[in-house]
This record gives sequence, structure tokens and C-alpha cells, in this order.
Amino acid sequence: MPLTLKPKSKRLRTSALILSAIVLSAIAAGGYWYVFVLGAPQLDTPPVEEVAGINFQVKSFYSEALGQQRRYGILLPPGYEKHREQRYPVIFLLHGGHGDERDYYEKAAITTTVKNLYRDQKLPASLIIMPDGNDNRGTSPFWDTDYYDGENGKIGTYIGVDLVQEVKQQFRTIEDSHYWAMGGLSSGGWGAFNIGLRHLARFTIFFSHTGYFMDNSGAQNSPQVFAEQIPITDRKRIRAYLDAGEADEKYLDATRDFHTVLDRLGIYNEFYVFPGGHGIVGQNVGWNYWRTHLADSLSFVGRQFRDVQEQKNHRHF
Repeated sequence: MPLTLKPKSKRLRTSALILSAIVLSAIAAGGYWYVFVLGAPQLDTPPVEEVAGINFQVKSFYSEALGQQRRYGILLPPGYEKHREQRYPVIFLLHGGHGDERDYYEKAAITTTVKNLYRDQKLPASLIIMPDGNDNRGTSPFWDTDYYDGENGKIGTYIGVDLVQEVKQQFRTIEDSHYWAMGGLSSGGWGAFNIGLRHLARFTIFFSHTGYFMDNSGAQNSPQVFAEQIPITDRKRIRAYLDAGEADEKYLDATRDFHTVLDRLGIYNEFYVFPGGHGIVGQNVGWNYWRTHLADSLSFVGRQFRDVQEQKNHRHF
């Protein structure tokens, strides 16, 4: 049978279709990488600001609870190396799903926020600790980290015990638990209360941005449930900040419900509803929401630190 050649124009159309398919596949693969591998991206996130005197570092240490090396970010305050006798309050910041120890630095422009808070005297110089909170499954877009001791690793003990000891050994911290705070965003907000409320001898200030408080692992990891078991004397020591976005119906409902529980238990808390919520682009969306309202929660923390100091000063007279 004689060989029949396709017309040139038809061959060109076929080649163009194949090329288009390849390009579309590459775009799809790149989109998958951007969204699912880079994780919770922000399409319009502000740039990282390098602020003189506010030093971000990534450290690692061995966690007995997890049996492995773990990383954490730390933001050292201005003058930390110079003022060798000074001790500092401590703030733990927990990331949300598919995050890591660099999230607040790279996506929330935390150096800018902290610079402004220090300048406006809304937050005293503090040690800000940002752990890699991922469990033994690693980071993934298909699940949030288990911020508790479970089959995927003892994350609760790693953060609530091991990392606390690491920070106390490596840095000049104030021992008084009234100067220790823990907060986070989304699943990190739940994690901050789920871990922190179990360690009231160390932490007494808590905050959550667009978080939830009923975990599907059961009541044992739901602060809304086990908060009922906190002794009355300890309830009086707790200070909590909660916010949620108007666009996040389930997170808004969860936060409002938790606020109601805290009110009923006589636990001091402040609850705010702001425009926006989760997402990847927009003025009040995703990391732009969290960046904006991190200034609110850290200002709340700063007020608690100042109140404690004023009470101590008053007792000295």
C-alpha cells in the first residue's frame, strides 16, 4: 500500500494541539506544585522586611517525645545580645495546616508587625518561638497536623514540654507563667489551646485566629470539652483572645461557641469578628487576614504582660 502523507496544514494543527496539551499539563503541574507542595500560598503576600535588631533564626534540637531532630524559628528582640542580664517573656506561635517554622516570617511579615508593636509600646521585647508543628506524616495539603499526642507522634509533648525546656535552656526567659503565651492560626489556633491548656503551669495567655476547638479525634483533644475540667483557681489565671472571619462560617461558628463556653466558665476572653477569612488572595483573606490581626493578638498579649508587671510593681509599694 503506498504511503499517504498528511497535508502540511493538518500536521501543523496536530503539532499545535500536542504542544498545547503539553503546555496545559505543565501549567497544571505547576499549579499543583504551587498550591499543594508549597502550601497555603498567598498570591498577594507582603514582602519580608529585614528589620535591624530583630533577628530571625532557625534552630534545631532533639525532641525526646518524637525521637528526632526538630526545627523551630525564633525572633530575637532588639538588644538581646547586648543586654546579657535581661530576661524576656515568651510567645509560641503555631502554624496552620501545611505550614512550617518559617510561615510567620515568610508569609505573615511578622518582622514588620513586631517592629511596629515595639515602636508603639504595645508589646514588650519578647522571644517569639515558631515551631515546625508537623507530625510524623509530614506536611501535606490533605491533612492538618495532629496537635496532640497520638498515633502520628507526640506533638503535644514535643511542643508543651520538650520545646519549652529547649527555649528555657538556650535563651534568657522569665520563669513566671504569666509571661508565657501560646497562639496560632486555623489548626494552630486549636493546637495552641489544646496543648497550652494542658500546661497551665507554663502558659496562661492564649490566642487563636480563625481556629476551631472540636477535633475529630475526640473530646480528649477538644478544648471546648476539657476546658470544663480546669479547676476554678486555674480558670482565673487564663487570658484568651479569639477572632474569626465573617467569610469563614464554620470557623466563625466554632469560635463563637468556644467564646460562649469560656464566658460560662468565667474564663476571661476577648472575641472579635473581622471581614474575610481563609483563602489565597484578597485584602482580608488568608495570610493578609492573619498578618493584620496578628497585630491585634500580640497587642492583647502585650497588655497581659504589662498588667502582670503593674500588679507586681503595685505590691512592692
